[in-house]
Amino acid sequence: QVQLVESGGGLVQPGGSLRLSCTASRPGFSINLMGWYRQAPGKQRELVAAITSGGMTDYADSVKGRFTISRDNAKRTVDLQMNSLKPEDTAVYYCNARTITLGTTRNYWGQGTQVTVSS
Repeated sequence: QVQLVESGGGLVQPGGSLRLSCTASRPGFSINLMGWYRQAPGKQRELVAAITSGGMTDYADSVKGRFTISRDNAKRTVDLQMNSLKPEDTAVYYCNARTITLGTTRNYWGQGTQVTVSS
């Protein structure tokens, strides 16, 4: 089991920045993949960014060049630095942790944190 606690959401004006943080209940090196997803009203949950335990990253095309994901395995954290925010970035952001053990994949989710980009 992995519990995830998120922080850092809020209201920001277009062009502004926010930093989301997620802390896991077990050491980061034991979690194969950590990432951030988001879900806007009426839309499906979508991947924003992900990072492997070795530091390889992947981003949604819509956030490339604006968002940066990072993780600290010792501190059990994964952060999402969001710059140049746009109204279309408004959504509930969820932290995700994926473990793969003996061929079995398990996904764990945080409770979600609201990000609102509005003037």
